[in-house]
Amino acid sequence: MTRLFDKTFWGLTIGLVALFALNFLLEEWMRSIGLQSLSRGCVAIGLLVLWRTGLVSFGHALFFGFGAYTVAMLQIIGVNDIILLLIGGCATAGLLALVLGFLLRQYRAIFFALLNMAFSMILYGVLAKVEALGSTDGIGINQVSFFGFVPSDDSYRPTLFIFAVIFAYIAAVGSHWYLKSTLGLMTMAVRENEIRVEYLGYSAEKAIHIKYVLSGVLAGMGGVIMALTIGHVDPDSMVYWTVSGDFVFITILAGTGNVGATFIGALVYELLRTYAFEFAPEIWQLILGGSLLLIIMFLPDGLWSIRSEWRNRRALAAAKSGDAPAGE
Repeated sequence: MTRLFDKTFWGLTIGLVALFALNFLLEEWMRSIGLQSLSRGCVAIGLLVLWRTGLVSFGHALFFGFGAYTVAMLQIIGVNDIILLLIGGCATAGLLALVLGFLLRQYRAIFFALLNMAFSMILYGVLAKVEALGSTDGIGINQVSFFGFVPSDDSYRPTLFIFAVIFAYIAAVGSHWYLKSTLGLMTMAVRENEIRVEYLGYSAEKAIHIKYVLSGVLAGMGGVIMALTIGHVDPDSMVYWTVSGDFVFITILAGTGNVGATFIGALVYELLRTYAFEFAPEIWQLILGGSLLLIIMFLPDGLWSIRSEWRNRRALAAAKSGDAPAGE
């Protein structure tokens, strides 16, 4: 039991309560940044799972866009409750990941990364050409209901924020528990030595396939949240390869040490991009690229490594002062 309810679980729970409280104080533009951070953070958790396995995907906008467009398609046929839309978006993205996983689990390194990008760009081409799917103009997303309840215009965004926080919390806690399970702990083993995993009697390809499906489901969840946040889906903002680059940027920024770090990285990314575009619209991409370069140089393990470094310095200071227990 203590293995499940550890520091990460309680940290995520405290974050959930804090965001519930902040929801009543946030300005609308701040709430919008928060919603987009939660959306991209969910996708980054999926990339974190793959990253720990030694795999990088440059095409996770494929599942992100699939989840977002599922919302639009379901609304067209009359489905408008947020829970049904979330289940639909996660299910279609997960099913797509399941099918593609039979092929992609056979590849590693740059081949895995670029094959994901190739499939993402195939979907982009289809969405951009098919008029029934909105072509390059995209499709508008209507306001949704919450368990049958339809809030007023003033309370719609705060209600959406509460549900998005709950979805992100479930995704983070579920992923954390998975990574602490036997199958989840196998991620590091697969990365270090697949042959030894096979000798232990488990298929490394099957382990990768399961993690790929989980990653696709999380990306689909992020797509659903983003579609409801923006109120519109189109190929350029949902499926294009640069969107996948954003997710990789966030994962590098956050680091793979903790699932909660992905949301911190997503928030930092959103703030950095927003203010860079506002104050330096001609060079905002240069600012983002420079920021990533500095992080790789000085924080190669991401923002979460600051916590580890701080703990190490405290332990070292305690040891020098003679406060550390004997034997440490």
